[in-house]
Amino acid sequence: MDYEELIINFMKEKEYIPMKAKEMAFILQVPKEEQPAFKEAIRKLYLAGKIVKNRRARYHLQEIKTLVGTFKHSRNFGFVVPDHRKESQDVFISKKQFHGAKENDKVVVQITKEETEERKPEGKIIEIIGQANEAEVDMLSIIKEYKLPYEFPKPVLEEVKVQCLHPINNDTMQQHRVDFRNKTIVTIDGEDAKDLDDAVSVEKTPEGNYVLSVHIADVSHYVTENSELDKEAILRGTSVYMLDRVIPMLPKELSNGICSLNAGEDRNTLSVIMEINPQGEVISADVTKGIIKVSKRMSYHGVQKVLDAIGTGCVRPANMNHDGRTEIPEDYIPYINQIQLMAELAHILENKRKKQGYLDLDIPESDITLDEKGHTIDVKKYETQFSNQIIEQFMLTANETIAEKFYWLEAPFIYRVHETPDSEKISELNKFLWNFGYKIKGNKEEVHPKAFSSILEAVKGKEEEALVSNLILRTLKVARYESQNKGHFGIAGKYYCHFTSPIRRYPDLYIHRIISKYLETNYQPSEDYLERERKLAVKYAESSSERERIAQKAERDAVDLKKAEYMQDKIGEIYQGIVSGVTNFGLFVELENTVEGLIRFENLGDEYFIYDDEHKTLTGEHTKIQYKMGDNITIQVIEADKTTRKIAFAKVNSEE
Repeated sequence: MDYEELIINFMKEKEYIPMKAKEMAFILQVPKEEQPAFKEAIRKLYLAGKIVKNRRARYHLQEIKTLVGTFKHSRNFGFVVPDHRKESQDVFISKKQFHGAKENDKVVVQITKEETEERKPEGKIIEIIGQANEAEVDMLSIIKEYKLPYEFPKPVLEEVKVQCLHPINNDTMQQHRVDFRNKTIVTIDGEDAKDLDDAVSVEKTPEGNYVLSVHIADVSHYVTENSELDKEAILRGTSVYMLDRVIPMLPKELSNGICSLNAGEDRNTLSVIMEINPQGEVISADVTKGIIKVSKRMSYHGVQKVLDAIGTGCVRPANMNHDGRTEIPEDYIPYINQIQLMAELAHILENKRKKQGYLDLDIPESDITLDEKGHTIDVKKYETQFSNQIIEQFMLTANETIAEKFYWLEAPFIYRVHETPDSEKISELNKFLWNFGYKIKGNKEEVHPKAFSSILEAVKGKEEEALVSNLILRTLKVARYESQNKGHFGIAGKYYCHFTSPIRRYPDLYIHRIISKYLETNYQPSEDYLERERKLAVKYAESSSERERIAQKAERDAVDLKKAEYMQDKIGEIYQGIVSGVTNFGLFVELENTVEGLIRFENLGDEYFIYDDEHKTLTGEHTKIQYKMGDNITIQVIEADKTTRKIAFAKVNSEE
């Protein structure tokens, strides 16, 4: 067999993600006796430069190296300043390779000659994004930098048109769907959400148990295996949320249209019906294909108003009327009992999780407001209330229930895995926690989530709460997708998966397809099917984890860029902040509005500072002034660069 051709063709597939030789051999079903020849073919391709190996010893095709930056023009030549300085030095551009680029254009440059000790890298302009100060160019730069698939190919859009012709087959018996359209079912989302993939209802049994129904959009009904839509969804892996725009996993005709659980519309679902006792334990669960009609689209804000009015959930009442009572929106009045029942069950589930050691990390997200041109006009903390917790607790319960059920069925599956932190990381965390008088207890071999959650409980409501939560988050391992169940440390659970967002995450969609197959075959799929899907689960778990990492980086960069843009006209202004990081080159300081900046030594004081790695402190050599995590500090903004996404502060002395 010509293994070289097989390997190249395999790597050219849209779904291919970098993998090791033994992983390729497994997926391509290379016989054991042929594996030496297979590995030799990989070696030859590698030596010939046709394939390359990344830092994790995984192979992929040789690609063009490109980067995004700002073009600077000189009389006889130009150069591109990379947005990420760590990527490279400035890239030299000869005059004939300008290709129309002008001063301060954001451009994509292809590297034609790698940098050496003697010279800078050379390149040519292959795309002009626009002028650096133009609206939307900054976000487009991030999209180009991470090579995010911004537009859908024509075959995908053609397939969508066909799907939209017949969105619902009303013959529910033929589809083996349970008809839930006579039930009171609601969605609860942010006001701006358009892709609504989960709806819920709660009832109470005569015995005092709760029946929680979680209905998830049946995306697999429309996105079938090996379709153009499916191939594109695998390639994207996840939707990317970049403040004022979304790069969706699925076209909007599906994500915002026929798959979205819009109020008053018949929608196909995959539903899990759980009976839960007053202690929060799921005592029975049933998974079924369903059809629903959402009774009411609710928002977190609207639900919270009801909770405030009936005295449930929120500590800080809002929107009081003249009698001192919170106004209930008129269109929510018919659903007061349902909302109260949902809050009651959510409290039970939350308390049960906390007893198990669930890590309730209070890390405020940034709420960034943009004007109509995309420029930042406000940055503040995103306020979450108990109404957010209702949906979070219900989705966690559904995800755990599905994961446990299909684990015991030994089904091909994709789990959400979050492993125990490394002992070295825990030791580093304890160095920071020493400053606050806390310590993670337990032996190095096995630390229970309760050791972390007890500290989170201890700092609840204290000034250092957000900081300690951030420190713990940095200590934890990164969650990922795997085909094998390894538990989830963060939720203190043995079984967990992502089942509830198939519109925006591929693992959820893949799981839906597995569940549907089990339902169709009365839980008896063929051995051939199981063998094939187990291999695909390995492949899709790896690719989904990689796409998630890229999406998170892009989303983080978008937030950092807009924060820097917001602070550009705040140069010279003075703020109160808290020390969020201590390093051997300065202090990181976070402001109340979640903006973080760096104070370098030269802007900290007119003396030499000694860095104590053991306790993570800085001490002035002469004044003996000491800085540690959690210290309050007054700063002045001295620099904000949206291109590098960096913000710099200087310490302000009290006498100033």
